[in-house]
Amino acid sequence: MRRSLARACLAYGLAVSIVNLSGPAQAAVTRILAFGDSLTAGYNLPPGQSFADQLQAALVAKGYDAVVIQGGVSGDTTSGGKARLDWVLQGAKADHVIVELGANDALRGIDPALTRANLDAIITRLQDDHVKVLLAGMLAPPNLGADYQKSFNALYPELAKKHGIPIYPFFLDGVAAHPDLTLADGMHPTAEGVAVMVQRILPLVQNWLGPIK
Repeated sequence: MRRSLARACLAYGLAVSIVNLSGPAQAAVTRILAFGDSLTAGYNLPPGQSFADQLQAALVAKGYDAVVIQGGVSGDTTSGGKARLDWVLQGAKADHVIVELGANDALRGIDPALTRANLDAIITRLQDDHVKVLLAGMLAPPNLGADYQKSFNALYPELAKKHGIPIYPFFLDGVAAHPDLTLADGMHPTAEGVAVMVQRILPLVQNWLGPIK
């Protein structure tokens, strides 16, 4: 009798184990690195109001189990981003990266060929690690001249096409040239400006991430 009961308990335990092993696995948290400059970092904004913070809140509200990691450094150029990419990736352990760099290159009049080469290297490095990339574009200020504008503005869609990645054409869309949505410097978004940026880029981010698991 005891042997029969022991065998029955063992059989039940094995059956439960098999069910647990064959059941649906818990979905991993999606880790998104917002890799950029002051526009990502939340220059002069209160805590919790940066692009990374507001994007994470928007994604969670949509039902995503996502964490958006702050990887913005004020004043950073594409050269600076390229130089710090490896150690940022080691800490972030991200499977998705939004690359938002180049605004400071344009403000400093850096040769668009160098900006292109740096972004190309950053995207290539990320894809070599099987990280999904979304490129946030930027537009050159008009005071640099038509030739500079043409060369700089074209590099983002060209890189997106080369690497087969989604692009958000202008990171400051809906905010640039709107004094009510920018700080006193006329360049950096207010918290309300960031909210507009997040609202506009959110559909592309959702499509990039895919269906909620």
